[in-house]
Amino acid sequence: MADKSYRVIGKSVERVDARAKVTGEALFPGDINLPGQAYMKVLFAGRPHAIVRAIDTSAAEALPGVLAVFTAKDVPVNEYGLIMNDQPVLCGPGSSKPYTDRVRFVGDQVALVVAESEEIAARGRDLIRVDYEDLPVVTDVLQAMDAGAGTSGASLLHPDKGSNIFGHYRIRKGDVDSAFAAADVVVEHEYHTPAQEHAFLQPEAGIAYIDEAGRVTVQVAGQWTHEDQEQIAHALDLPLEQVRVIYPAIGGAFGGREDMSVQIILALAAWRLHQRGIHRPVKIIWSREESIIGHHKRHPYLLRAKWGANKEGKVVAARVEVIADGGAYAYTTTKVMGNATLMCTGPYEIPNVSVDSYAVYTNNLPNGAFRGFGGPQGAFEAEMQMNHLAEALGIDPVELRRRNLLVEGAHLSVGTPLPKGVSIGAVVDRCVEALGQSQAAKSSQERSTRPEALRGSGFACAFKNVGFSFGAPEQCMATIELHGGAEIQKAILHHAGAEVGQGTHSAMRQFAAETLGIPLEHVELVVSDTAVTDNSGSVSASRMTFMAGNAIKGACELALEKWQREERPAIATYQYRPPKTTPYDPQTGKCEPNFAYGYVAQAVTLEVDRETGEIHLLEVISANDVGQAINPQQVQGQIEGGVVQAAGYAVLENFIQQDGVVLTDKLSTYLIPTVQDIPERVHALILEYADPIGPYGARGMGEMPFLPLAPAIMAAVHAATGVWFHEFPLTPERVLRGLGKL
Repeated sequence: MADKSYRVIGKSVERVDARAKVTGEALFPGDINLPGQAYMKVLFAGRPHAIVRAIDTSAAEALPGVLAVFTAKDVPVNEYGLIMNDQPVLCGPGSSKPYTDRVRFVGDQVALVVAESEEIAARGRDLIRVDYEDLPVVTDVLQAMDAGAGTSGASLLHPDKGSNIFGHYRIRKGDVDSAFAAADVVVEHEYHTPAQEHAFLQPEAGIAYIDEAGRVTVQVAGQWTHEDQEQIAHALDLPLEQVRVIYPAIGGAFGGREDMSVQIILALAAWRLHQRGIHRPVKIIWSREESIIGHHKRHPYLLRAKWGANKEGKVVAARVEVIADGGAYAYTTTKVMGNATLMCTGPYEIPNVSVDSYAVYTNNLPNGAFRGFGGPQGAFEAEMQMNHLAEALGIDPVELRRRNLLVEGAHLSVGTPLPKGVSIGAVVDRCVEALGQSQAAKSSQERSTRPEALRGSGFACAFKNVGFSFGAPEQCMATIELHGGAEIQKAILHHAGAEVGQGTHSAMRQFAAETLGIPLEHVELVVSDTAVTDNSGSVSASRMTFMAGNAIKGACELALEKWQREERPAIATYQYRPPKTTPYDPQTGKCEPNFAYGYVAQAVTLEVDRETGEIHLLEVISANDVGQAINPQQVQGQIEGGVVQAAGYAVLENFIQQDGVVLTDKLSTYLIPTVQDIPERVHALILEYADPIGPYGARGMGEMPFLPLAPAIMAAVHAATGVWFHEFPLTPERVLRGLGKL
């Protein structure tokens, strides 16, 4: 277990941002106002697939109070994208980039109106007339995959690519066909996982202006300041140093702020106005409806699985087809799918594996990063297959898992061993022990006090990478300044990592104070500003605690060496680079996928109302190996928050698109969990098996509590009703249909 002798590591110290947020002093992007600011509104396409023949902006430009209208012709380099530049900044004629004259989903941005007030900007937007030539709409991934093959006539969303399939990974390990022939039991099923809206607290907002150094400056909520800076600079065809990105307080992210939303268009508007001699800041705040159609969602997946096992309960073969609906643009789809490709065989050592995964363009909303990053979809299929194998073999589902769990030195489906520090077995044992002690679970086969309700318990487990994977460049930088005389009186930490509500800035202070041996209050933070902080990478992939901790620890150690040489101030910068990862081999999939992992197991006890179809979550036990809890209270909050968000995904949040049109574009139609929907009790089990290369043994854990909850809920529903569900969310309507009552 992790060392507990630290001074501030492992202590639930007060969050550095707590007081400002609870008192309302913290400024979120929508709270920032500057003298003389103008306001911007976006004209969205409102249709899923069409060529923009012409845009008439004359009426908008003539409206009193309108300062400018911008269209595609005003964008110097009309493309952007986190992984590939396949999306126009503005759709329409006038760009040199091919095929930027078409819209591919309802949230494509067509024009920008900047005006003296938000109301005038909205009126101007509504005066713009666009001549569209509608194109065929394809929203089904299987139909989309046929495009270009001459089999269905489905349209190509990106004609220059020749196919709607824009990513394909394969894994080939062992001899799957022979293993299936020798298996005693084979189970084969198809699964569907849904889209999910991030529903972060504050919709997209920001303000842009030209700063005193002549830089295009954008204050906005995001997850990677330097990536935002690079994409803005590319689209505006500006040197990198002429663009500045600052993150104020951020009202949640969950992966939803990894890709561009308002960053580029804010910079474009402020810069173009400046060129016209109008030196005014530009502000935008999206409505919730604009936010829901304007940013990406969690990927819906189609997963087809065939698994085989022998009578002793050893899984001998797995064949899985993974199809990810990328929506209109790539966003992070290929990276998300890379994780799902690995996770679809679960935390199990299987000697014979065949996986094919596909990323597919459709006219649905783009899909991208969301907490778990492909892990929840892969875990759902893997854990459901384990449940079905257990049922077919007559073996307890937990026992079946124990017989197949990854152990130290075990080989993954990609043919390489896991990094050291494998703890999934201990995590499973601890979760099962807590389930055995649960009063709710002890009566899991009993009816509740309500005769219409049946109670059941279920179990699932998972693992997930910490940090970027599959060869993606990975690093994190930190700078520390030590000031004082005989003793260090002040340490100023420069770090770009975003605080998205997870407490990372507090953890950063703890890392610095621990390494320097100074009181926590002597550490000051300079954060999330490309002008004064070096690239730290994205706040995603459960990486920031791990990566920032190592970078800060390294910088502090270098600064201490300078301090001991009596340098005053002692200033040091450190770049942490973890062990290298490698991409999938195109034929076999063999690779070194990740340098570290987190492990989680969850047990659920619930009731199903057989008359209404409603599911009532009584208890969720979530056992998480965090390596070392830097701030235990924050870790507990992460676990509880992850469980609630995953419960919404599994039971409640039904995101509906029909023919590319979003039907649930409000939080009154897209229902997120309220206090009445969350589990009555979340038992957060914090386990600490130190990661060999984690800072003070810490692993990442932000995504882990999300991963196995959906299949654990399905297992509990089956225990209560005898019915297996292979699709969710388990809305009352879907439950009643499964029970044969609709």
